[in-house]
Parts: sequence; C-alpha cells; structure tokens
Amino acid sequence: MCFDLDSRPPIIPIAGGALDSHRLVLTADDGAEFLAVRARAAQPTGAAILILPDVRGLHPFYEDLALRFAETGTDALAIDYFGRTAGTDLPRDDAFDYRPHVERTTREGLGADVRAAVADLRSADGGSARSMFTIGFCFGGRLAFMTAAMGLDLAGVIGFYGRPTARNAGDAPSPTDVVGTMQGGILGLFGGEDPVIPPEAIEAFDAALTAAGVDHRLVIYPGAPHSFFDKKASDFADASAAAWGEVLRFVRERTAPPA
Repeated sequence: MCFDLDSRPPIIPIAGGALDSHRLVLTADDGAEFLAVRARAAQPTGAAILILPDVRGLHPFYEDLALRFAETGTDALAIDYFGRTAGTDLPRDDAFDYRPHVERTTREGLGADVRAAVADLRSADGGSARSMFTIGFCFGGRLAFMTAAMGLDLAGVIGFYGRPTARNAGDAPSPTDVVGTMQGGILGLFGGEDPVIPPEAIEAFDAALTAAGVDHRLVIYPGAPHSFFDKKASDFADASAAAWGEVLRFVRERTAPPA
C-alpha cells in the first residue's frame, strides 16, 4: 500500500486563512461530469492551484490539502478522476474501490477534466487566478508533469513522486517524452527509497529538461519512501516539512504581482 487510509496532509492549519471549502460538480468539454472541492483564500495572492490526487481520487486527504493551500493565499481546486465510471455521488472515502476506475481512465478524459478545472480556477467563482499551478501525487504527480505540455499557460507544475519515464512501450508518452512542449517551471519531489521510481528515471527526466531548456528543480529526499507526504504526520516529518517549504516557495516565486 502506498498510502495510509487515515492520512492527512502533514501541515498545521492556519486559523482564518480560508474563506470556505465545498464540493461541486464540474463539466468537462466532452460533457462528462466530475466531483471537485474548491477552497478559497481569505487573502488571495492571485495564485491558484489544481490538485491532482493519487489513485484514490478525491480522497479526504486532498480535500484537506485544498484548505491548507487556501490558508496560504492560494485558491485551490481538488478534482476526482472517476466521474465517467463512478458518477458524482459515491463518496471517495476508504470504502471506495478505486482500482477498476483507475484502469478505465484515459488520457483524453483526464485532459478534459484538467482543462475544465483550470477554467474554473480562472473564473470569477474560482478566484480569477492570475498565476495557475498544478500539483499532483503519484498517479496525479505524473499527470501534473504532463499538464505542463497541455498548452494551459501554467506558471508551474509540481509533481510528488510521479514517475517521469515510461515503464514500457504501452506507457508512452511519458513526461520525459514531452519536455519539448512544456511551459512554466517544473518542481519534482521524490523519495530516495522509492522502489517505484528508480534514480535513473529521475536522472533521465533531469537531463531531458535541461536539454530542452525547461526551468526545473528536482529534489530527492534520502530515506523517504514512495508517497512519503501521504503518510501519517509523524512519519517522514522532516522530508514532508521540507517538501511543503519547496512547494510554497515555488508558488510564491512564480506568482505574478497585481496589474
């Protein structure tokens, strides 16, 4: 198991930092509906971030994470992947069997959902974002890297332990394959003891990004496993705190000032 069922973001809440958090249903450009959770900042900075979960979909971990971002001044939207196969009413809690739904996701469907979510964050209801970011974890981490090549005019993307290379021929294209069309900055955060992502995969991604002239920073935390940020707060606390600091700095440095 790559996560704890009772995991929550290892971040101390900031009282009064978020206006609200609520569930909503969005519609992709192919007509499919999917669940999302929106969290608005009490003192917005102009930054907005799309949260791309791991294989659980819109698990409570990511609903909480949206609030933690809003508390820092970044409007946030966390989305579910399974509207096409599981509908929008089934809760994505620990009783939800995500496996068959993950297997039925498609690149086209995921891309449509991402575009709809980005459009929502740029709308008045979503906060009228000036600077748009994506962040993803595992399955969503790889997707976050791919969003940099979707032509969405992103300020930056952040991938937590998303595999940057293909496992086999059927796994292409991978993030490393599309670096030539990536826009914005790239922040990759990896565990040094992650058996899912070997060091050579990170090295290949780094080399490809460098050759393509893409602004990037890839950080490896020694001793940290796959999904270290998803663990209980007491586990891998130092790596999680350092990674959260990297995320906040990355967003802050790439958020455009008011016109």
